[in-house]
Amino acid sequence: MLARFSARLADVAQRVVPDPFVIALLLTGVAFALGMAVMPEPDAMALASGWFDRFSASGTLTFTTQMALILVAGAALAQAPAVHAVLGRLADMPRSTRSAAALTAFVAMAASLLNWGFGLIAGAVLAHQIGVRAKASGRAINYPLVGAAGYMGLLVWHGGLSGSAPLKVTEGLSSDWLLKNGESVPGIALDETLFSPLNLGVSLGLLVLVPWLFMRMSRDGRERVPQEILDREPPPSVGGERFSALSRLLGLLVVALGVMALVGRLLESEAWWRALSLDVVILLLVLAGMLLFGTPLRYGRAFCSAVPEAGGILLQFPFYFGILGILQASGLVDMLAQNSADMARTLASLGLPLQWSFDVTTFFSAGLVNLFVPSGGGQWAVQGSILVQATDELGLPLPRAVMALSYGDEWTNMLQPFWALALLGITGLKARDILGYTMTVMLCSVVVYLGAFALL
Repeated sequence: MLARFSARLADVAQRVVPDPFVIALLLTGVAFALGMAVMPEPDAMALASGWFDRFSASGTLTFTTQMALILVAGAALAQAPAVHAVLGRLADMPRSTRSAAALTAFVAMAASLLNWGFGLIAGAVLAHQIGVRAKASGRAINYPLVGAAGYMGLLVWHGGLSGSAPLKVTEGLSSDWLLKNGESVPGIALDETLFSPLNLGVSLGLLVLVPWLFMRMSRDGRERVPQEILDREPPPSVGGERFSALSRLLGLLVVALGVMALVGRLLESEAWWRALSLDVVILLLVLAGMLLFGTPLRYGRAFCSAVPEAGGILLQFPFYFGILGILQASGLVDMLAQNSADMARTLASLGLPLQWSFDVTTFFSAGLVNLFVPSGGGQWAVQGSILVQATDELGLPLPRAVMALSYGDEWTNMLQPFWALALLGITGLKARDILGYTMTVMLCSVVVYLGAFALL
């Protein structure tokens, strides 16, 4: 029954979900039209200036580069020979679609809790390796289902160590970026977001539920598994050449410098997770990659081979920040903040707790926005200031609101195929092959989020 239901959902999604860059441009146009409609005196020039100021701001370019580096460094690390060998051994373990899909989902999710780019590529490589081995041994397997399981890291990533919004708010929210009654907002430590009981409960619940769902959706078969797809080689591990001892020593020197810098940062911090900013995560990924590849040249080649995967980020992130500029210039940010608070009050007036009402409102609104802004960083740029103002008005904790937004963002990744592009390229599948399964997981997983809001 789940398989038939998933197929119908996939057909609907293919008809209504446009190209991600077209969505970014469409959202820009909608924001401009709404801005003109709500301004007491419509001023197109003011909106255009607000858009450009955010589009070209140094903070926009810095954040865009950070997000691109996280994806590329994570993808390069997944190509390291040691990591690739581990994934190959894992691919030998399952003997049925049920076990293959459950294992792939769990590995992709666990890896994405460490780094979303690493989890996305690791899940894709594992799914492909499982398909190749099943084909070679003559075992029946539902390859599209296993491919969909490799995408499950994007369901948990924003609650992991590379989550854009939780890591960004550790740096503090200056008045130049987000406003709270005209004052700067201090940094929020990770023990209030990523390491909070709420996030630990959500992450654990999804790690248990999602593999179980894939076991329930499993149906062994050979449908839609073309020989040419499974015969393709997995991403190259980049290695085998001989390099000089000097090259290795230089790489080890850089790694040593990086480790000393990280140790110094940790010693200066009250707790190690307080020092885990976006920049630290990027450095950790780069250092790990250099160690595992053995030589700088091998790592450099692997890194460059992963750069094309970041093209969507580099192109689209400035547009998302430009949308925020339009919202701010038109006054829509203030209006949306007030509406969010009013909606939470309305639910509370029906007898529901105010905190739960605001969590749920934030979660679903973030899920809706993610369909049009398919990136955690871009979504935080659009909705972050709204949350700051709404929590200030309602007297609710901002860290919890940050996580509610993060959950909504990751939740509808199961409907938005933007981040699946890298996985589809590795597995040879089409978006329509996996969307039915991912949307089924999306519908079922909502119980984890709503339950956590009520209990934690």
